[in-house]
Amino acid sequence: MPLYVPKSINLTINEEQVKVIFKEQDTNGDGRLSKEELSKAFEKLGSRNPGWRVRRSLHHADADGDGSISVDELEQLVKYAVKQGYCVN
Repeated sequence: MPLYVPKSINLTINEEQVKVIFKEQDTNGDGRLSKEELSKAFEKLGSRNPGWRVRRSLHHADADGDGSISVDELEQLVKYAVKQGYCVN
């Protein structure tokens, strides 16, 4: 047994795992991620400031400008999150 066990371990995740985390947060099942649902997803991904990250992600991925992420926009959102280096804590 190791003498030191870290309190939390960061694990790198792939795009498919990030996509699953975002899809899990679609709590009302409408196929769109609202700002609140995005905030919960970024919290789960370990963001220290999920509100700011939501605004930045909408800027990068919300192609139609409606303030939410649709199924068509999800790929861009996932690419943005992975590029930012998110991991599971």
